[in-house]
Amino acid sequence: MSDPNMAWRGQDCSSRVRPAELPAGLSMEEPPGRTEDPAVRLRELPRWMRLYFYGMHGVTLDVLLSSLTGLLNYGDPKLVGFSSPYLCILHALTHSVLEKIYSQKRSFPGRPLVFHLIFYPSVFIGLQILLGSTVTEKMGVASGAQLALHYILALYFSQVFHRGLSKLQYQSSCSTVDPQRDPNSEHQEPLQGLPGFPRFLFFGMHGFLDEVLFTAMFNLVEKPDQTLSGHTSLWSFLMYGSCSFVVEKLYIHLHYSRGWGTWQRLPIYICFIYTWEFTCGLLLRQFDACSWDYSHYPQNFMGLITLLYLPGWVCLSLYQDLLSNVLLRIKLPLVHVPPFEKHCFK
Repeated sequence: MSDPNMAWRGQDCSSRVRPAELPAGLSMEEPPGRTEDPAVRLRELPRWMRLYFYGMHGVTLDVLLSSLTGLLNYGDPKLVGFSSPYLCILHALTHSVLEKIYSQKRSFPGRPLVFHLIFYPSVFIGLQILLGSTVTEKMGVASGAQLALHYILALYFSQVFHRGLSKLQYQSSCSTVDPQRDPNSEHQEPLQGLPGFPRFLFFGMHGFLDEVLFTAMFNLVEKPDQTLSGHTSLWSFLMYGSCSFVVEKLYIHLHYSRGWGTWQRLPIYICFIYTWEFTCGLLLRQFDACSWDYSHYPQNFMGLITLLYLPGWVCLSLYQDLLSNVLLRIKLPLVHVPPFEKHCFK
């Protein structure tokens, strides 16, 4: 949601599936406490999917750092941040290299502190400075502050990002294994679908990616800009994350429970998206924090929504369904809490 300003939520055009045709092993709601069939074949996230996540994650960090810098320097409540398609690709590649570095922690048996506090941060900082892939470098931050920021990011990558992503598994097919013939099935960890909060984070990051790509392409057409710089706002993370989360719930209910086809669901998606964009924009405008203004566009309403962007919302609403189908296949090991601990924490 931004003016060339800002793009849209990712949303698919999936084939029509009747309620009874929900693929084996995929649940429609998958709440955090629900256990999946251990016989479902799972594997680590495909390479293409990890690169996709890495690019989104890198763009998110770009936007976060640049918007906070703008807030500190200029007190801008719009929290506008910047990135580009070039940086998205570069982040995907550098994240992939960092993944390989993280996998070397097994070479430090009994010395996890040496790896997490010295080795990995040193490689991380050297790689970031070498490639110049962070927005803070472009802003000329003092070297001391820059190194400190890189070190904090290195700790976040090793302790949170890599560790969390390594736990995710992907259901590559709908086929199942007969537990009686699989000697390892009884030792497999119970699985749950991806919980709601990570899905919200995914959609928020994808919203950043959408807007950066859209505004970069718009700027290229409007005024040849070889840097392909795009922009978005931190507020868009909350807007895209919440809106796409609801649209996903609509997709699951209407597609799998009621058997509605794509073109039956689409009008509901579009109405909800426009309502959400207008409501959020109206609220942000009260605090001078709205980062888009469509007043100069035809067929706009109060400068907050415009029919000019309808084709884009349609395409990305369809893409949302595709993303939802992918997320339904991502599984997470279910953490068991012993009965004694359950009793203690009641």
